[in-house]
Amino acid sequence: MEFYAERNGNSFYSAKLYKLFTKNVRLLLKHPELGIRTSVEGVRGIIVKDYILFYEFINEALVIHTLWPCKQNPEDRIIK
Repeated sequence: MEFYAERNGNSFYSAKLYKLFTKNVRLLLKHPELGIRTSVEGVRGIIVKDYILFYEFINEALVIHTLWPCKQNPEDRIIK
């Protein structure tokens, strides 16, 4: 978020992204299996605008592993 605020010279886009991510995280808390399964056991991905949010639930807690920009080379993607 700080990256876009600094890059764009204002926080409008950052605030918009923050609202989108927050909305989707709330949705995942209600519907944990909403995202698409990945090749990593237990990890799912949900598309949010130009990003994929990789997550899993561990002991009923939402763990967000990576926020991946879709414009990057998918072969460089690492889910931590």
